[in-house]
Amino acid sequence: LAFCEKVGYPCLVRPSYVLSGAAMNVAYSAEALVGFLSEAVEVSRDHPVVVSKFIENGREIDVDAVAQDGRLLLKAISEHVENAGVHSGDATLMLPPQSIGFREVNLVEEITHKLAEALEITGPFNMQLIVKDATVKVIECNLRASRSCPFSSKVTGINFIETATKAMIGVEQLLPQEPPPVREPYVGVKAPMFSFQRLKGADPSLGVEMASTGEVACFGPNRYDAFLKALMSTGMKLPRSKILVSMQEQLQAEAVPALQKLDTLGYELFGTEKTAKYLQERGLPVTLLHYRESQLEPCIDDLILRRDIELVCMFSNQYSKRTLTNYALRRLAVDYGVPLITNIQVAQLFADSLEAMGVRAESDSSKNLDPRSIHEWCT
Repeated sequence: LAFCEKVGYPCLVRPSYVLSGAAMNVAYSAEALVGFLSEAVEVSRDHPVVVSKFIENGREIDVDAVAQDGRLLLKAISEHVENAGVHSGDATLMLPPQSIGFREVNLVEEITHKLAEALEITGPFNMQLIVKDATVKVIECNLRASRSCPFSSKVTGINFIETATKAMIGVEQLLPQEPPPVREPYVGVKAPMFSFQRLKGADPSLGVEMASTGEVACFGPNRYDAFLKALMSTGMKLPRSKILVSMQEQLQAEAVPALQKLDTLGYELFGTEKTAKYLQERGLPVTLLHYRESQLEPCIDDLILRRDIELVCMFSNQYSKRTLTNYALRRLAVDYGVPLITNIQVAQLFADSLEAMGVRAESDSSKNLDPRSIHEWCT
């Protein structure tokens, strides 16, 4: 408690020796911290609980790498679409980084070399780092292969695990490797896949504890092409017209640019009570939908049940007051197969990608997407 008071909330609570961020939570108050500490102790009673400052609105970086006797042999640097705070297994990854500056990327490379040398690593390792205000900090370094390692191998054209195995066997001293030349530059995007439809009652929202059960990667001439193909490959159907939006008050201003772009592209926006009022005041045409408990028409539930709504964008946070109602709405969308976006950065890239690839409401969503496979890019 004293540490959190010193560095300021929010703070991250992490039990030791758990997989996928189990019982990991972000505490925004002393009261929440006490509850999360009790939960963490139950999960890992015999080992310490780590409490650290949680940095908000930072960009997260994933690094897959291989070293031998502390010498870096391979590295792949990916950028998360989502701000830091979403578990790396649930994050959407872009390789190479698309919005991180050269200076920050060089710092990440320098840190990767120094950690490999300091820890005398032989074999694969994975790092998560956070970039904010031109500063790069290490979140964690794991001396193992990560779930993103196959993605890094595919995008770079180098088999990370094969190299790591040779390094660990130690028969020969390996030389550092660079990706082979390609016909033209391309971007790889890895999107998570979830099984919420099969998990009755599970809350389909993202946080520091991992929820995804798979992933898919696609490649394209730019992030927009690759991102849309990755979403579609997870089974998501791009909306043709009607999109429902619900936003917590503190997130409204951040979400407006994406919604303005969707409106410009011809999509019909629907909003919950406060969201609709906020957007209408800013000149966006939005149709008001009511919660079921209000007993007013038109009702959100009815339009989702009829699948008139083709995409639900729900942006909530720790300050949301309609916690159970928001959960029920997310759950309803998943149960009836309506695509759901709960992260503003993903929504912004989604809107940007539709615009960049010439996709408008009621149009053919795939006609401008590049159909080439990774083999056609690399050979």
